[in-house]
Amino acid sequence: MEWKKEIGTDLALPIYSWCKNVEEDTLVQAKNLANHPMLFHHVALMPDAHFGYSMPIGGVIAVKDAIIPSAVGVDIGCGMRFVKTNIKSSSIGMKKLDEIRQQIERDIPMGFHHHEHPQMWDGFDEAPVDIAIIRQEIDSARKQLGTLGSGNHFIEIQKDNNDNLCIMLHSGSRNFGYKICNTFQDFALEYNKVDLPDKGLAFLSVFDFRGQEYITAMKYALQFARENRNRMMLVIKQILHDKFNNIKFSDDLDIHHNYASLEQHFGENVWIHRKGAIRVGMGDLGVIPGSMGTASYIVRGIGNADSFNSASHGAGRNMGRNDASRNIDPSDAIKAMEGISFKGYSGHSRGSLKGKLDLSESPLAYKDIEEVIKAEEDLVEVVDRLMPIAAMKG
Repeated sequence: MEWKKEIGTDLALPIYSWCKNVEEDTLVQAKNLANHPMLFHHVALMPDAHFGYSMPIGGVIAVKDAIIPSAVGVDIGCGMRFVKTNIKSSSIGMKKLDEIRQQIERDIPMGFHHHEHPQMWDGFDEAPVDIAIIRQEIDSARKQLGTLGSGNHFIEIQKDNNDNLCIMLHSGSRNFGYKICNTFQDFALEYNKVDLPDKGLAFLSVFDFRGQEYITAMKYALQFARENRNRMMLVIKQILHDKFNNIKFSDDLDIHHNYASLEQHFGENVWIHRKGAIRVGMGDLGVIPGSMGTASYIVRGIGNADSFNSASHGAGRNMGRNDASRNIDPSDAIKAMEGISFKGYSGHSRGSLKGKLDLSESPLAYKDIEEVIKAEEDLVEVVDRLMPIAAMKG
């Protein structure tokens, strides 16, 4: 079934949307992109599209001869890693599940916590330290490798359709990617001499020295983000191996959903920026998580040219983080996590939300993942459906 709709006859480029109800602030950002002088062919909005910084999260654009740092975002290389085991989830009681979750929470630094000591990785020896921001941040990055981060970053223990125990985690390049984005965003603001619909969409020419520097730094942040997820998954595998000596693991599936890559679309070589979107060409496997209390999906790409071979990166938020804490009934948020091993919601410590529970990651703060998956039936086919049995948030 075709869900795509076209928006904007008065724009320089059309907007193709798989998001059924695009919120007004998100639509304004999409229209700004459609009127951007460097964009090519059209703007694509995935079913999980929602308001972001200058560009909607869940947006995909093609850019000719330029790169837009904010259209990749501050968490360069943020993405998913997934592995399946041969252990049946029904053989694990809640007590043992709690023990496993608590061990993971002890062994993997989460939130704003880092390792006390620098981590070893061959990739650090290959860092492009001739780029000032990488040279400046590399020592800090050594302590961040193998850490989860905060916000919507998570680790889940799940069960698949055959009751197999699975692990899924969501994280990115940590403060490393944040600093790279902000540094080159400032360079882009200096570079641009043309009027833009939103100055946050400032760009760098790929033929310019700074544009090439950004591409190099971004690619290195992608390497770092992938190794970051790999390190955490190795820790989890060891914990599970200690609990189940007969455990076997599938090959890891690892994908980015915040990045730019040079690809050919509609007869042109263009820089595809996916900000909260995954690449799913024909036959490509992808990971689309829901909220921590709802299903996640393993999917296979159909290869839809109109989405630039892309699909959603998750369920997408239906309310802002602070709005969630103000407006969601705590009892409803707690009920949404029934039957899932979870340490509970923490409280806000300052500001106007002091004393209220932090419900920003409640399942109720997210769109319905089932509707999101249904809206992209012409982008992906479902391979497996996964349900959380333990959830850990940064």
